[in-house]
Amino acid sequence: MKKLLLLSVLFFSFISYSQIKPSDLKTGDFIFQDMDCGPLCDAIEAVTEGYKGNDFSHMGLVYKKNDTIYIIEAAGAAVRLNTLEKFSKNTSKPMYIGRVKKKYSKLIPEAISFSLKQVGVPYDDDYVYDNGKYYCSELIYDAFKKANKEKPFFQLFPMTYKEPGTNDFFPAWVEYYKQIGSEIPEGKPGCNPGGMSTSDKIYILGTLK
Repeated sequence: MKKLLLLSVLFFSFISYSQIKPSDLKTGDFIFQDMDCGPLCDAIEAVTEGYKGNDFSHMGLVYKKNDTIYIIEAAGAAVRLNTLEKFSKNTSKPMYIGRVKKKYSKLIPEAISFSLKQVGVPYDDDYVYDNGKYYCSELIYDAFKKANKEKPFFQLFPMTYKEPGTNDFFPAWVEYYKQIGSEIPEGKPGCNPGGMSTSDKIYILGTLK
């Protein structure tokens, strides 16, 4: 009987975890993607580890208005407001949904307000924190820092662009920074989607397919 009960609990836990419908999303939720963008995404995922070992190279913030679900994201040329439908086309893989723990939910309105005000701010091609531009997780880092009375909510870590176990930069990064005319910001503080997905201040609801 105990075994049957345990199996039932595990079964229903799995079902509730895996099936996240768009209607279940709330403003302020995080959406994590394993983007299909070639060598750069592969390099990002090789040195970062996401929730339960998953690879994430992009993330956005859910914003629901009227009957439309938008994703606030730093991507392309600038911070932008995208529909969930368009955002979903970035990848063919399941997207994971995260949510701040209940005790932090009061931060969401100001984090959303801050993020919306950044729409149009240039994309941070240099991947350098606090340079007046934003990459995906950097936008969300600053949004929740602002909402948390300028106290860091998520963490920054030294960024690496080197292949694991070596002292060599990924060729993709060498070529990338050569093209934009900047030095590789090895060791500079930064953040990434994988790291944010493992934060103890959020929990993962499941996947949105």
